[in-house]
Parts: sequence; structure tokens; C-alpha cells
Amino acid sequence: MNVPTMAEMMAQGKQPEILFWVGCAGSFDDRAKKITKAFVKILKKAGVDFAVLGTEESCSGDPAKRAGNEFLFQMQAMTNIEVLNSYEVKKIVTACPHCFNTLKNEYPSLGGNYEVVHHTELIKSLLDNGRLSIEGGKYKGQKITFHDPCYLGRANDIYEIPRDLIKKLEVELVEMKRCKSNGLCCGAGGAQMFKEPEKGNKDINVERTEEANATDSSIIATGCPFCNTMMTDGVKATNKEDSVKVLDIAELIANAENL
Repeated sequence: MNVPTMAEMMAQGKQPEILFWVGCAGSFDDRAKKITKAFVKILKKAGVDFAVLGTEESCSGDPAKRAGNEFLFQMQAMTNIEVLNSYEVKKIVTACPHCFNTLKNEYPSLGGNYEVVHHTELIKSLLDNGRLSIEGGKYKGQKITFHDPCYLGRANDIYEIPRDLIKKLEVELVEMKRCKSNGLCCGAGGAQMFKEPEKGNKDINVERTEEANATDSSIIATGCPFCNTMMTDGVKATNKEDSVKVLDIAELIANAENL
């Protein structure tokens, strides 16, 4: 897809307007890679001058911090901050709310001060500035429900921007019983993504998917690769694979525009 790295940009004496922080999921998970590609297509369509760190990018440290290993988190964060500062990075965009929250709220105290935006915020600003347009043809009239990622919603108070983008697709947005500040976690936050669930009556992602299924939507939209994994597993567990798709907002827009 011809995505430049910061090292390549610097070698040419250029400074991109935005650094795209891909994150572990977007780099290594086969499903999340599709979200990364969809977002890159949107950036290219809008003519955004961007670059990635490539092999110089390490984990943001979110899972280590949430699991209680503050020492490991600070080691990972300091390594990243050193790289980011060496490239004089000013603005970062990421499709992962976990990276977003960590880079935005937890890096400044360690010397990493950047303008950090979630990919839905950037897409909204590109639309508002006329650099991108959405016709919304492909999904017109379909029912879509939006699952709020915890680190986007409750942690950073971003509720309306993802919904504004979904509405531009000329669809019917149906809210789940628990949504926005009262939304239910998909079950992956707090480093739970990387361990088996404790014993109980029902997995959280199944409970959440049942709430999504109750809206009778054909698409569950989300803005987080972890949520995407958990909701996809939930769709399989509730035997809805044939009738319900789980898609990131970047994928919805890229697909609607046939990018």
C-alpha cells in the first residue's frame, strides 16, 4: 500500500503532518490489519501527509499498566517517547482507543507531549474541512448499532463523533439498552484481552453481543480492535455469523466509498 515510515520521511528531509500509530492489534492481528488498511485508504483519499514508525513502534504499554506492571509500562513508554521525540512528532492518530488513551493521558508525565486523536475524530475533521466526503450508498437503510469502546467513551468522553460518522452513511442507528456513559465493556479492557475469563455464568462479550442482537441490527459498529475481536467472538457464540457483521467505523466508510 506504499505507507512511508518516519525514517524514510526524515531521510528525504520531510515532516508528515500526522504520525499514524498502528498499535499491536493493527500490526499483527489479521482481522485488525483490515482496519489499518481501511484507515490508510481514507488517509490517502483525503490527501493526508502521514507516516508510521514501522519496526521502531513498540507496544504503548497499556496492557502492562492495566495488569499492574507499572515498571514495564514505564520502560515501554520511555522507549517510545525517545523515538517519537527524536522525530519531533507533534500529532498522532491511532485507531486503537487503548493506545489513544495511553499516549494522550499517560505519556505527558513521562515527557511525551503530543496532540493525540482517535481515528474517528480525524475522519470527522476531514469531513468538516471538505477533504473527504461520504455518500453512504452501500449501507443505506441498514440497521447499525454502535458499541462504545470504554477508553474512547467513558475514559475520554467521545460519544457523538463515531455516531455522527455512522449517520452520514444514511443508515438507521439503533442504540443498545446500555450505551454511551452507561455502556457495557466488551470484556477485553484492563488487559483481559490476553487471558482466559474467570469462571461465571456467561462471558461479558456474549452478554454484550446479546444486547446488540436485541437491536435487530445487521452490523455492529465499533472503533476499537479489541472490541472488534470480542464482539466477533460474541456473534459466533450467539450463532449470528450469517446475519450480523462486526465492522470498524473506518471499514464502514472505506467500504461505502469503495476505496
